[in-house]
Amino acid sequence: MDAASLHALAELARYSIHTVLALPHGAPPATRAFAARGAAFVTLTRASRLRGCIGTLEAWRSLAEDVVANARAAAMDDPRFPALTRAEVDDTLVEVSVLEPATPLVFADEADLLRRLRPGRDGLTIRYRERRATFLPSVWAQLPEPARFVDALRRKAGIPVDVAASEIAVERYATHGSPRLPLALTSARRGAS
Repeated sequence: MDAASLHALAELARYSIHTVLALPHGAPPATRAFAARGAAFVTLTRASRLRGCIGTLEAWRSLAEDVVANARAAAMDDPRFPALTRAEVDDTLVEVSVLEPATPLVFADEADLLRRLRPGRDGLTIRYRERRATFLPSVWAQLPEPARFVDALRRKAGIPVDVAASEIAVERYATHGSPRLPLALTSARRGAS
């Protein structure tokens, strides 16, 4: 996915959040280019800290619909945070990560799993029974060591420490990330609405 498309998806996410917060937002971005099925995560940050992140691991609707729905959910429905308020818009950034299809990661044991990981490149999803969790590749910035990355992901999924790695299904995926756009519109764009 090219840089212009990724920028357009970030603008679509911003538009979606402005709509749900009843803020001026101008004309809706064109979405025809994103009619094919796609999966994406929308991430909000404030002061370099996570403020909301919701996404889809498997494509089942158009990429445009996925970005719109996940942007609204990241702003309003992330269970880790209260709903985003208008007062937070001026210092919040929005980013879209478009996921490539995931592939199973085959490994012999935990040491083999850690050797096969590509820090900074791999998004990872783990599954154990009904529990599942994922980390986008951007999480490597906070957890650069494979062992810490996997341990934190296991905790996020609620997988007990005594469960052997061989009992856990692991998938990896790549993402295409948009630029981080300010959620607030510039004064020039506000006047267009």
